[in-house]
Amino acid sequence: MNVPETFFTIQEELFLFLFSCVAGVFIGVFYDIFRTLRIMIPHNSFFVVAEDVVFLSCYTIFLISFASVQARGELRFYFIIGNAIGFTLYFFTIGIFVIRTFRKFFGFIGALFAPIKAIYLTICKKARCKFVENSKLFTKPIKKCNLLLQNDKHLLYNIRESKKRKNVNIVARQNKSKEEKKGKARKTER
Repeated sequence: MNVPETFFTIQEELFLFLFSCVAGVFIGVFYDIFRTLRIMIPHNSFFVVAEDVVFLSCYTIFLISFASVQARGELRFYFIIGNAIGFTLYFFTIGIFVIRTFRKFFGFIGALFAPIKAIYLTICKKARCKFVENSKLFTKPIKKCNLLLQNDKHLLYNIRESKKRKNVNIVARQNKSKEEKKGKARKTER
């Protein structure tokens, strides 16, 4: 009966370590996609954190897949160290050059579109002014028709006779009695 090998030889472990270092370079390239996206579209800290969570989730999936396919399902700590070494080498060598190139490229593109952006902002500013003027034209007739809130001193929320809050029923009865007195006074005047 032949028992399959359940351990890695030193050559296999060295191969897996080197392979994880190379994979770390590709992880660095994947991270540069997020960095380029941040250069293209400025983000606030919430979206940066969201992108980092997505990146770490993708790295976790990669690490589990790597361990399943290459290492017979065994996750070893030196896989993570190899990824970190490859990522760091890429990040501080080629990654700096790549990001610097993208910054210059998008800065050049931004300079090309700066006049178009200025024209767009000017049009938006003038359109906003016209919108405000037109909205005033529409609100004037409405104000003349008294369709807005009534400015009646006898409304419940305008009464300030005392600092204590009165019972709503008492205030309503008082207002009703005042209206009845006014109605009687009007009848007697006629």
